[in-house]
Amino acid sequence: MNHYSVFQNLNIIDLSTVLAGPSVGSFFAELGANVVKIEHPEYPDATRSWKLESEPKDVPISAYFSSINYKKKYLQLDLKQKKQYERFLELIATADIVLMNFKKGGQEKLNITDKQLRLKNKGLIIGKISGFGDESDRVAYDLILQAESGFMSMNGTPESGPVKMPIALIDVLAAHHLKEGILIELLQRERLKKDYKGSSVSVSLYDAAVSSLVNQASNYLMTDKVPERIGSLHPNIAPYGEIFTTKDGKSITFAIGSNRHFEILCSFLELEEMIKDTLFKDVQSRVKNRAKLYRLIEPKVKEKEANFILNYMNKNHVPAGAIKNLKEVFETKNAQNLIREEMISGVKTKRVTGIAFKTK
Repeated sequence: MNHYSVFQNLNIIDLSTVLAGPSVGSFFAELGANVVKIEHPEYPDATRSWKLESEPKDVPISAYFSSINYKKKYLQLDLKQKKQYERFLELIATADIVLMNFKKGGQEKLNITDKQLRLKNKGLIIGKISGFGDESDRVAYDLILQAESGFMSMNGTPESGPVKMPIALIDVLAAHHLKEGILIELLQRERLKKDYKGSSVSVSLYDAAVSSLVNQASNYLMTDKVPERIGSLHPNIAPYGEIFTTKDGKSITFAIGSNRHFEILCSFLELEEMIKDTLFKDVQSRVKNRAKLYRLIEPKVKEKEANFILNYMNKNHVPAGAIKNLKEVFETKNAQNLIREEMISGVKTKRVTGIAFKTK
């Protein structure tokens, strides 16, 4: 059995909307689970209407919606209508997992509290996404979390001011945390068998965001250093994130994380004298003097073509890369292998897989 059918007997009800919750449903669907996405007949998932100007207005889906709704069945139910509510409970009775992202009080209004659902299915795993925790009724979109968890304050340049990242990264992070929690519960259920009593796994976007601050958080917690906006630069490593233009007009960057990397780069650029220069002798020194370091490296990079530089760096195991737009990314075989296609409502949809791991 390959991992695309590992959950073929798993039944999931997806009540969630927007990105985080639906992407969890798509993850399990791609692994073979039977996922039914339930939407209100009059108020479906808002992302169905989140369209680019170039997308047709007369189709019931958008590229955004397609990105995180894959291999699902779709069902319209108004849970405030008795017969439709009863139909929902019938589905819950045979479900393994239900996903939701209601704000505080939402479950009560629909009569689908954890307690009510477990009266119908005592072993049900309930996966929840919230904005600021189960006890908060704040409406939370990714932008607001990027603002309030410190990400925007660090992202951008001194000139740009705070900048939002161009994907809903906090939603993506929260979805991964919820997947992990649910997978742990599935392992627990397998271990306990008939003694398993169900569990609720909840993840807030806020907790997911703050827990993902990793090294930047520790930089502050241990040194009181509040991160500044430094563009693509790394606060602990240099050169790292500086953008260089090559002879053929391409943009490239280096991630020089060790003295060995630095020595190879300097030798390649015929700047051997920098290797023993006290200004650049170690990582801390290079961070302190990164502006001067850039001024010395920049003209040397400009003398050579991008492919020549990158091929040499790759051959010698020095992290370096070209800065590509998405057209260039999806022209590569590796990226093309991650594309998944599906017809939804008569529309050919495409998205990248939610499964990046491989098994042998």
